[in-house]
Amino acid sequence: MVNKAVTLRVEKTLSLVPKGSVISYGALADLSGLPGRARLMGKCLQEIKVDCNWHRVLRADGKIAFPVGSDHAEEQRERLLSEGVNVNNNRVNMKKFAWSPDLHTILAKLKY
Repeated sequence: MVNKAVTLRVEKTLSLVPKGSVISYGALADLSGLPGRARLMGKCLQEIKVDCNWHRVLRADGKIAFPVGSDHAEEQRERLLSEGVNVNNNRVNMKKFAWSPDLHTILAKLKY
């Protein structure tokens, strides 16, 4: 079980990722004030009970982390496509779709 305060940080950070954008597990950890804790992000996402836009979180190389053809992978792919994010071979072009928050967002909304 993950500390509730950590889960809340991750949930808040992920809520800032706009529709049509994605973020890597590592970047989510960094922006949540947990540098180097990319693997912890998956555990946090499992504990968040509301629809937290989990589908916007990908591996650093842009791949969907779920096994190809699994129900979760298909759901993530469909959700991303519905937001206008191109998914080819279960991979997203991170240079094109990765969220990069501006300085104001980092300073005003990510207070960790």
